[in-house]
Amino acid sequence: MVQDAYGSRRRRPSRAACRGLIAVAFALACAPVLAAPKPFAPANDVRCRAGASQHPFVPVLPAAKRALTETNQLVIVALGSSTTAGSGASEANSSYPAVLEAELRRRLPGREIRVINKGVGGQSAYDMLLRMESDVIAEKPSLLIWQTAVNDAIRDIGEEKLAKILKKGIRQVQGAGVDLVLMDLQWLPREGRYPKYDDYRAVLAKTAAENNVSVFPRYGMMRSWSRSKQFTPEELVGMDGDLHLVDAGYRCLAVRLADGIAAALTGTRSDGKPTN
Repeated sequence: MVQDAYGSRRRRPSRAACRGLIAVAFALACAPVLAAPKPFAPANDVRCRAGASQHPFVPVLPAAKRALTETNQLVIVALGSSTTAGSGASEANSSYPAVLEAELRRRLPGREIRVINKGVGGQSAYDMLLRMESDVIAEKPSLLIWQTAVNDAIRDIGEEKLAKILKKGIRQVQGAGVDLVLMDLQWLPREGRYPKYDDYRAVLAKTAAENNVSVFPRYGMMRSWSRSKQFTPEELVGMDGDLHLVDAGYRCLAVRLADGIAAALTGTRSDGKPTN
């Protein structure tokens, strides 16, 4: 028994009770640390660059560079279908446009960077062409990343038709003084289901070359990621029939886009070396 300041008596806590109280206090003190979400490890970005030398992304971005120099601002519109919309991502912030904005802000500190997501799942190149004025030009960007032609290849709309649509879109964007990057079709583990898939990829590449448009080599990059054995199949294309990316794939897409865009704007590569 112990006596308190008021003269009353109370029982001394047992050793077992003390040990229990200490354990509870320790657990409460440590709980916030143990429960905190695990941050994304930047080291994982290294695997995103598998095959980078075989599939370089070296865009030419005079309008974006001028905007950044003169206004300290960079507005990018991401136009596309489900890859741009972020289908398969765990949350909106894991879509490639959202990660691209965060990556560019990190690489270009002190600059105002906005990446506007104009992705609509299931759309064809023609659907996007109809939105070019309202969803792209009206936003007054200095750069457009146009992810398209996958649904056109799957539906086999006709190679000549796709070429005409792409040319119209390119002329409209270039006429507005906006830089353009066309995104190559994605790599599919079972693309044999679409016999003309490579033919449509060739149409996009040829049209881009004829109109001096930079191409983001998504197909080659994704195939390199798969062959590197640093990703599980589920990390690259998820489990929904091999068409939609998931968080790891979207992040790598954004990292590689950010590598090329930042290098074009600053003249310095992701490894700190000059681009020339």
